[in-house]
Amino acid sequence: MTLRGHAALVNTLGLPASAQWYAALDDIAQLPALLANPSVTNLPLTVLGEGSNVVLRAELPGLVLRPQMRGMRIVEWRGSQALIECQAGESWDALVQWSLKQGLAGLENLSLIPGSVGAAPVQNIGAYGVELADRFDSLIACSLQNGKPRSFSPQECAFAYRDSFFKSVEPGAWMISSVRLLLDRDLAPVLGYADLASRYQALPDEQRNATGLRELVCSLRRSKLPDPALLPNAGSFFKNPVVPAEQYTSLQLRYPDLAAYPQADGSYKLAAGWLIERAGWKGKRVGNVGMHAQQALVLVNYAEATGAEVLAFADLVRQSVAEMFDVVLEQEPIILP
Repeated sequence: MTLRGHAALVNTLGLPASAQWYAALDDIAQLPALLANPSVTNLPLTVLGEGSNVVLRAELPGLVLRPQMRGMRIVEWRGSQALIECQAGESWDALVQWSLKQGLAGLENLSLIPGSVGAAPVQNIGAYGVELADRFDSLIACSLQNGKPRSFSPQECAFAYRDSFFKSVEPGAWMISSVRLLLDRDLAPVLGYADLASRYQALPDEQRNATGLRELVCSLRRSKLPDPALLPNAGSFFKNPVVPAEQYTSLQLRYPDLAAYPQADGSYKLAAGWLIERAGWKGKRVGNVGMHAQQALVLVNYAEATGAEVLAFADLVRQSVAEMFDVVLEQEPIILP
C-alpha cells in the first residue's frame, strides 16, 4: 500500500478528477494503520472502485480508498448449492465468468455489468430480472472510523431497487471487503424479458444452459450499451421510476405503447429509457454530452466533458420528462464530491 497525493481518478464517464490523497489496499489488514496515519486523520474518506457508477466533479477532498483485494473461492456446498466468496477488488464480470467455470448458475443475467465486486452490493446491481440481492448471502465490511470488520446479513444490508444500507443509510461509513453469494449447480433461467426469453428458447438444446444464457445477455448488452472504453458512460444513468397504478392508468390512456412492468404491490415500474426517448432526448447532444443514439437511458461523454456539464445535461433531461409525464427521474450514479 502506498499513500499518494493528488492522484488522477479512473472513471468510466471519463471525467477529469483527482484525489487529494489516494491509497490502494491489497490487504484489508492495512486499513487500521492507514486510518491512523497523521496525514489523513480527520480527513473525509471516499471508497472508489472502478468508477463505473459515479459522476466526479473535481478534486475529491480527503482520502480516496481503492479496494484491490483479490481472490474467489467456494466456501462450502449445501446440496446442489455452493456458497462462494469473492474479495472486493475483483471485477464483477470476472466473478460471473469464474462462477460459470465452476459449473455454478445464478449470475448469468448480471453479465458484463461494469465495476468491482465491492461496489455491487452498494448499488444492489441488477439486470434482466435479477438483482444481486437474489443471490446474496452475506458480506464483510470495515468501519472507516477504526477499520474493524463486521458481517452484514441480507436484512442488515436493506437491499432495495438500486439501493442498500451502504448507499442510503450510512453512505461513506464502510468499505466492503468481501461478498458471499449462494449459487446453484442447476440452472433456473430467469427469462422475464421477452427479447431474452425468445432468444433463449431459440437456442439448440445443448446451448440452453447458464453459459448460453450469459452469451445472450452479453450480446444484448453490447447491442444496446456502448463500451465505456470507446465511448465514456456510466451505463444506465436513470432509475426506472415506480408510479402508483392510478398514475400508470392515466399515462397508459395517453400513451398506449407505454413500457411498464407491474409490481407485486400493485404499482408499475416505467421504463425510463422509453420516457426519455418519447421526450425527444434519444441521440440528442448538447455540447460534450448526450443521450446515446441506440439506448436513450445511457448518458455519454462525447468529448472532454466535465462533471458539471454532465449534471447540467442530466437536469435538462429530468426536467423535460417531468414536464411531459409528471414523472421525476432519479439518477443512478452517485455524485462525488
